[in-house]
Amino acid sequence: MKTNPGAKKRFSLTGTGKIKRKHAYKSHILTKKATKRKRNLAYFGQVDKADLKNVKLMLAIK
Repeated sequence: MKTNPGAKKRFSLTGTGKIKRKHAYKSHILTKKATKRKRNLAYFGQVDKADLKNVKLMLAIK
């Protein structure tokens, strides 16, 4: 099974096998967003349990 090229760019694995993702809403119109909000959007998050199965399928992870 092939890896989805869009998912390949957006997700990465941690050393323990969890899947990292970036936050949305950090690319443009940043002047009206608070500094604290922008700072918190900069950090990586983890893929939610509900989406894990679909992301693993896209990344061809067993």
